[in-house]
Amino acid sequence: MYLNHLKPENAPHGEEYCTSMIGKNTHRWDGPAKVSGTMEYPSDVYVPGMLYGAVLYSPYAHANIVSVDTSEAEAMGAVCLTYEDVPKTVYNERSVSTPAGTYRDRIILPNKARHVGEPLMAVAAPTEELAYKALHALKVEYEVLPAVYDPEEAMKDGAPQLYDKIFLDEEEITVKNNVGVVRNIYEGDVEEGLRQADRVFEDDYSVGRIYQAQLEPKAAVVKPEVDGSLTVWGTCQSIHACRQLLGFLFQKPLSKINVKKMPFGGGFGSSIHVNTVIPICAALAVKSGKPVKICNTREGDFYSHNKYPTKFHVRLGVTNDGVITAGEVKALVDFGAHQIQPLPYMGCTAGWFASLYKYCGNITFEGTAVYTNKTPCCAMQGYGNPQVNFAIESMIDEICNEMGFDPIEFRLKNIRTIGDEFWAQGPTVRSIIKSSGTEEGLIEGAKKFDFANRGKFEDKTGKIRRGSGVARGFHASGTGGPKPGEVIDYSFATVKINEDGSVDVLTPVTDHGGGTWDAIRKIVAEVLQVPLDLVGLSPADTMNTGYDVCTHATRGTYCGGGAARNAALRLREKLFVMAGEMMDEKPDDLEVVMDPKQHQGCVQVKGYPEKRMTINEIARNAWIWSRGTLVHSESYRQKNAPPCFTVHFVEVEVNMETGVITLPRVLIYGDCGTPINPDLVKGQLVGAFNRGLGYTMYEWLPTDEETGALLNKGLFVDYKTPTAYEMPKVDNLQVELCKCYEPSGPFGAKGIGEAALASVQSAISNAIYNAIGIRFHEIPITPERVLEALKEKEAQA
Repeated sequence: MYLNHLKPENAPHGEEYCTSMIGKNTHRWDGPAKVSGTMEYPSDVYVPGMLYGAVLYSPYAHANIVSVDTSEAEAMGAVCLTYEDVPKTVYNERSVSTPAGTYRDRIILPNKARHVGEPLMAVAAPTEELAYKALHALKVEYEVLPAVYDPEEAMKDGAPQLYDKIFLDEEEITVKNNVGVVRNIYEGDVEEGLRQADRVFEDDYSVGRIYQAQLEPKAAVVKPEVDGSLTVWGTCQSIHACRQLLGFLFQKPLSKINVKKMPFGGGFGSSIHVNTVIPICAALAVKSGKPVKICNTREGDFYSHNKYPTKFHVRLGVTNDGVITAGEVKALVDFGAHQIQPLPYMGCTAGWFASLYKYCGNITFEGTAVYTNKTPCCAMQGYGNPQVNFAIESMIDEICNEMGFDPIEFRLKNIRTIGDEFWAQGPTVRSIIKSSGTEEGLIEGAKKFDFANRGKFEDKTGKIRRGSGVARGFHASGTGGPKPGEVIDYSFATVKINEDGSVDVLTPVTDHGGGTWDAIRKIVAEVLQVPLDLVGLSPADTMNTGYDVCTHATRGTYCGGGAARNAALRLREKLFVMAGEMMDEKPDDLEVVMDPKQHQGCVQVKGYPEKRMTINEIARNAWIWSRGTLVHSESYRQKNAPPCFTVHFVEVEVNMETGVITLPRVLIYGDCGTPINPDLVKGQLVGAFNRGLGYTMYEWLPTDEETGALLNKGLFVDYKTPTAYEMPKVDNLQVELCKCYEPSGPFGAKGIGEAALASVQSAISNAIYNAIGIRFHEIPITPERVLEALKEKEAQA
């Protein structure tokens, strides 16, 4: 009853229900290149005659540059780049939001440092060794200024001010008390909803600053061409956003900037914006007139982007019969020294909170985002979702424990599900939920995990205490909606049938490693019924593709795949017209099928399969008879952003003597609609669990408040991320894919990548409570914090 099954009759009108490739495990297109080490990343690009760049990072958290002496570096043959050499255009590295939703506060190289590790100068030389020698030869005099590292301290009168003025679109904004953004959202009447409740729960929660920890530090190569144009290879999730920003900064028409699409070694949100190394590299290339390459160090990467730390104050009202009558969240965000995306971050966080439960329509979100002298923050796999989910799902668990509700039934009673409104990426993007795997995940997962028999913490004794927890989460598939919102969202694809019946696909969508390119190829192959190995992915750049906003917001398969599907459908119509003329049949009487024996797609007469032509024959005859190339390009916007859901069941063991927590058993339910490639979906769910485990129990980026430097010095040696050793054993980590079909998605598919992380933190924390009876309101939950909490509990007993 609660399953939204995948059925042919649920398919959108005009799309056949095919199963030749969709939903089946296939080999990755990019697998051989990756495992053999032949995949070319930005750091592998070599252009003859290029120079190597190096960046000077600020040693101070807050300082004015008084003077610079570049003479010694220039005597070595280096090209030096300072504040005087770069455009003074104020910009924001993020190009996803509309101009009215984008604050601007930075230039390429400033004359004032606002955080340790801020790029201040750069050099380029014929060798990397010489570049670093020249970098060390720069002589800089600083005026060190007072700094502030705590957002609450930053808002006080008399605190050091990072900015006087910033810009919102073309409007100049005065910054007061370091408050960069305020965003308040009200629906219904929260106070009335709380009055209707029998109990009001109120508490504070805090999630820390961590690092995206992607495999590849940022890199860029920029080549100035003889016609004044720039060719760019870089680590970026949106080649078109990169092109737009460089055109804006260097006052060049976009036809003079070509950004190449490249693979990159993971993003986790760290490349939604245009990474700082790219405009620096471009400025060096413009000044030197030569190609320049910059590869960021790991230390530089640590200081270029972190995840948003946020403090939440939460109030929920609940009746004795288990109805949530109102929800209120107040958020304080420390986004660091530059705005990349705190305004949409707070909008999204409000949306994740509002869409998690119904709250009887009574919702308040009040958000304040503050400048501090720390590393700027940007998205990281969920963009506010794991943060607020930890707060809300922890309180839901507390409500169930205190009021005696079954955690599964209480959630089922209050969730937003099919037919309910969903805020995708914030209040300006609203749509109706058309598919949901939450019910299956909660009901079937509880049975499979034997969750009802987990016991109470009061009854548990001994050195090792075992407990189980549950949490649910979701994310949006893209940022589209019936009406365009504050986040730009549309995609592009070209599909072409070659003269031998093979197919080329051209897409600006990037692949972060999860298999988006494979999904797009399979969608096209399914529409045209062409064997997958005959579908190629063409090299793409900004000159041969139309605009695509960015591969973010779990939109790759749903939006990028949606554009490819539409392009393939329109191409199939052209194919039927051409085949009909060759076969003397009406296009509407034709269909495509796959012929395994000929290893080709075929066009045949419906109900009369004896009359058919292979796509190879049709394309070849079109070539011989000069009928033209079968090709179609599509600029396409999905007018929906369906939620993809997860449910996590986690079992923990807590050592009462050491505080060490282990995870013997985990069960994950994921709802991505139709899984294009089930193994890759499961891989994303397992990988995201690993990231969530690190966020919950290990990762933390404290700042030295004397110097403003990261205490780990920007090195992995003092930044613990979980390995396979900390994960549950393979046989005890079970992943189930919900049986769902999303009617607005290509072949019923929607996303999963960011949803996969959303509820990990909450489930682990809830399991710890079930084991030892201590509610942690702050992560990470380290052994030291566990022991401290146990001592406090013992002292209060």
